[in-house]
Amino acid sequence: MSVQSAAIILADGTVFEGESFGAAPTTGITTGEFVFNTVLSGYQEVISDPSYAGQIITFTAPHIGNYGVNSTDNESEKPQCEGIVVREMSRRASNWRAESDLVSYLELHGIAGIGGIDTRRLTRHLRDNGALPGAFGTASESALREAALAATGTEGTDLVARVTTPHAYSVAATSSASRTIVALDLGIKTTILRNLSQYGSIEVVPASTSAEQILSLSPDGVFISNGPGDPAAVADVPDTLRELLGKVPLFGICMGHQMLATALGGTTYKLPFGHHGGNHPVRDLTTNKVEITSQNHNYCVDVDSLAHVEVTHRNLNDSTVEGFECAELSAFAVQHHPEAGPGPHDSRYLFERFAELMDRSAS
Repeated sequence: MSVQSAAIILADGTVFEGESFGAAPTTGITTGEFVFNTVLSGYQEVISDPSYAGQIITFTAPHIGNYGVNSTDNESEKPQCEGIVVREMSRRASNWRAESDLVSYLELHGIAGIGGIDTRRLTRHLRDNGALPGAFGTASESALREAALAATGTEGTDLVARVTTPHAYSVAATSSASRTIVALDLGIKTTILRNLSQYGSIEVVPASTSAEQILSLSPDGVFISNGPGDPAAVADVPDTLRELLGKVPLFGICMGHQMLATALGGTTYKLPFGHHGGNHPVRDLTTNKVEITSQNHNYCVDVDSLAHVEVTHRNLNDSTVEGFECAELSAFAVQHHPEAGPGPHDSRYLFERFAELMDRSAS
């Protein structure tokens, strides 16, 4: 693994020194919004999650890359994040499932990385000051500083348009279930499709698909996927969902949760440093059970803006809204990721809940 001296400079002027790895941008500079993720494993799934478009991922786990990568664990065809930051990149990949090493994977997909960073210090800085735009790379300090000042965050940017599928496609059911599910792709993860396919065949459609086009597919239910960026900047999807409400059961996850809330008249706001990790406690208020959940979002639904819905889940770290239901319109959503691959499986019952809702609506 060839490395060069490199540095991170955040928009507030804070500097971290390290070494480059992965792809080498021609300018020697990578920009984006710096966030941190607290998972202990699953770095490939994190990096390939389309919800990280526009962001640079700081891994809080000190040793990344030790078990390599494989084609099965990709959450999308290619990573959409801007880059990654680690304390130490493993120089060997040792696992029976490994098909390649992480550095080669990053090089293949054009993703830059920086290692040797005091990620504890960087994480504390982001925790105290919020997610920050910035730059990293092998360019001169003055060039990096200029790029950091010019870098933008995710606010006001429609990143869904960047990651959604350009064409509709089908996913076959993996069981005998005869349901038809339309999945509105805002940046959908492969693991979500694996879970949904247990309950029927899936027609995955672009984010720009109209309600009329969706209903023409005769769905038993419509799923609204996860995705990146500022939900307030995604203009058309809430309008589409308003036309679908009451006509077909709806289930949203993460960005889908925010889009469904917006369609119901709610608003969203940006969290200081977001929720990114596989260890967030959430209480299901309908059962009073506490679930350990996987999360990846920078924005949150304002509970005071939601009317005529029942809040069903709460984050136990900061009491933010993690789920809601509008029973009269056969719609519900959660902010966390019940598919959680890899990660906790505590919330996978939500897919079964969606199947039951579709069956009740069909009867």
